Amino acid sequence: MSQSLPRSSHMLRRCSVVALSMLCALPALAARDGADPVTAVNTFIGTQDEGNTFPGASAPFGLIQVSPITEHYAGYRYTDPKIRGFGHSFISGAGCWEQGGQVAVLPVTGTIGPGGTFDTDNKKAEPFDYKKYASAFTHHGEIGQAGYYKVRLTAASNTNDDDVDAEATALTRAGAERYTFAANQDTGHVLVNVGQANEKHEVVGSVINVVGDRVVEGKLVTKSFCGGRQYTTWFRLEFDRPFKAFGTWDKDGAAPGSRHSMGAQWEVPNGAWLSFDLGKSRSVTAISAISHVDAEGARRNLDAEGKRNGRLLGFDAMRAQAQAQWRKELGLVRISGGNADDRSVFYTALYHALLQPLTGSDVDGRYRGYDEQIHVANGWTYYEYFSLWDTYRSQNQWLAILQPQRARDIANSVLKIHEQMGWLPRWGYANFDTNIMTGDPVTPFLVDLWRFGALEGREQQAWDALWQNASGRPPAMSRAQGRAGNDSYLANGYVPYDRAYPSKGMDVDQHHGGSATFEYALGDCALSQMAGALGETAAAATLQERGRTWRKVWDADVADAELGLRGFPRPRMEDGNFYTPTHGAYSPRSNHGFHEGTAWQYQWLTQQDVPGLLAAVGGQDNAVKRLDAFFAYDELVKDLQGGARKHWVVGPYSYYNQYRYNPNNEPDLHSPWMYTLVGQPWKTATVLRAAQALFTNAPNGVTGNDDLGTMSAWYLFSAIGMYPAVPGTGQLLLHAPRFERVELDLGNGRSLTIEAPGADGRQLQYVDGVSVDGIPREQVWLDWAQLRQGGTIAFRLTGTPPATGWGTGAASLPVAPCALPR
Repeated sequence: MSQSLPRSSHMLRRCSVVALSMLCALPALAARDGADPVTAVNTFIGTQDEGNTFPGASAPFGLIQVSPITEHYAGYRYTDPKIRGFGHSFISGAGCWEQGGQVAVLPVTGTIGPGGTFDTDNKKAEPFDYKKYASAFTHHGEIGQAGYYKVRLTAASNTNDDDVDAEATALTRAGAERYTFAANQDTGHVLVNVGQANEKHEVVGSVINVVGDRVVEGKLVTKSFCGGRQYTTWFRLEFDRPFKAFGTWDKDGAAPGSRHSMGAQWEVPNGAWLSFDLGKSRSVTAISAISHVDAEGARRNLDAEGKRNGRLLGFDAMRAQAQAQWRKELGLVRISGGNADDRSVFYTALYHALLQPLTGSDVDGRYRGYDEQIHVANGWTYYEYFSLWDTYRSQNQWLAILQPQRARDIANSVLKIHEQMGWLPRWGYANFDTNIMTGDPVTPFLVDLWRFGALEGREQQAWDALWQNASGRPPAMSRAQGRAGNDSYLANGYVPYDRAYPSKGMDVDQHHGGSATFEYALGDCALSQMAGALGETAAAATLQERGRTWRKVWDADVADAELGLRGFPRPRMEDGNFYTPTHGAYSPRSNHGFHEGTAWQYQWLTQQDVPGLLAAVGGQDNAVKRLDAFFAYDELVKDLQGGARKHWVVGPYSYYNQYRYNPNNEPDLHSPWMYTLVGQPWKTATVLRAAQALFTNAPNGVTGNDDLGTMSAWYLFSAIGMYPAVPGTGQLLLHAPRFERVELDLGNGRSLTIEAPGADGRQLQYVDGVSVDGIPREQVWLDWAQLRQGGTIAFRLTGTPPATGWGTGAASLPVAPCALPR
């Protein structure tokens, strides 16, 4: 469906038509008719309903991304009517503002000059505000594949005389965009806006320089994630043809012929325009590069990846190279079974899981460290942007399995942060810690990397950093926040709930003392296993005991009266008493003391101590009763494809006043496997089938924020039949796969094959038996130490819940690593 909007004298002629496609009637967004995983990827998945992904081009773990900017803070929202430009830095799926979009480039037609479409006599630079010159676009013909994006910027008339086709592609450190103008256009313009980025992403200051007749370069200083600390991005654009005219704009208006402009205040207008004779090709191609080190870094990145034999790489050549790189990465996983939509959902999830963390070192190995000094990564790649509270639950383990060398570099990058900052990070953005989120995510993150083999040779260094983090607290002047609640936690076994406690960022553990206690306990239990393996016997015993501290914030008297259940987590105050709200009684459905969740959801963050949880709730039967209520289990069985949307939490930010499973957020991601850990694995299968129905081949096909690949990696694990539910163990819990056959390349010529004849993701199916390399296995898990050598896992599926069959006996269950010794 399309709409027409009134024409604005401040806009280009082609910007007065808005094309909106309804989500219920989407066109085919990605090629689905071949075996090529590159064209199976649909980069529009997650671009609506706060999935916060971006549709443009990026390499795997790329430093640069080239993608359209609409009016949404994450960069692009599918139903937005206009494109403001094509930015050059994005993160995928994060749930906060300040997410990139730096260097917003847009091709335009019309005239630039006194009284023109872009009136250079305007003394306030109003025509150069991207909200005013933004272009309408059409979803018809819009393409979003791995490594390639295309869209038509549309004209007001039906003649298409002012339409421009915009294309983007990207390698690791250089990108390309090609703008093809209509045949009747002799002159085309390109606007390079450095004073504006993504909506809400504040540009603190910027500099732009026009160099010769083919180059624009400069830098931007922007605020970071959630409005935090400032950081600098240097950029360089080189064009494949000379521009015949140029100029700059700033707060005082336009300056034809100017080669330099600087914006020194918040959101000051700043940029340059370039005018080109189009010639017969009708197109203008720009090769771009950025750096977080310096201007020379951007130049070297462009020379190394954007040129061949000293000449700019053609757009088609770069696209071919980019998509070949994606074909190699996506080809590490091969699936059989399902339909075309299933393939698109799976390979798009794999694509999203391989976007972050971002490459942080320039082509010469230099990177900007957490001490603000320039360091060099010799023979390895430094990575940055670590959303640890999210990724430790799924994406981290996925990369460790599928990308072992990259996982080693990621682990080394985190240890380098510790060397430079003195403490481990929590949410690392560029070269500093934002201190976003709470708990202790870096501990399970690094311990799992150790367990999956990514810390070989650096175990002691990692242990020292983790033990410091677990047993101390950063000093007041440190940028790091670490375990801010450790003083009370180490002395009393819990983090107090104190909303008045000062923070070094947007979040601090004391503001969410209940959930922070659960997170600390989970991290301590994970670390205890590493300590024991390294011979740190005393520390291992201490940490194992601390893995049970969640019990300190469990109140056996708290009731959910509506459901007739008693005993729930409840935060404690500084004086040790349980928190009581000013108005009314404490409810386990409330927001008090728990970060982005409730006591109902955090009670399951006890996978390291399942026997303790069973004791707290009154035994296995009561635990299952709670899980059934939590998941609306009986309703899922009745409506497998629609039950999740009807009965679970469906709002992307609906964290509180809930007692149901929230598939949109991280705290309870592992909870479907709690059924497995209490001896009813067939119910895990039911819940996973229902949850998978939320992942669809449409812009709203991601549940909540994708959070730098976390939700996508969760889907991948759920689809292949195993999940790392208990940090630090290296155990993968087994469940019914969605596909009949999955092959994973593990590196060094090893592969893991997962077979499930008759698997059908739209039917309720349960595991009736499992064999590993032909040997039957009754246990519900496999150790990574065994799987890393490769082999074949064969599932036998059934449509009947095996209430007394596979995985239901006590001997089938793993030993909880931090349960009280019997």
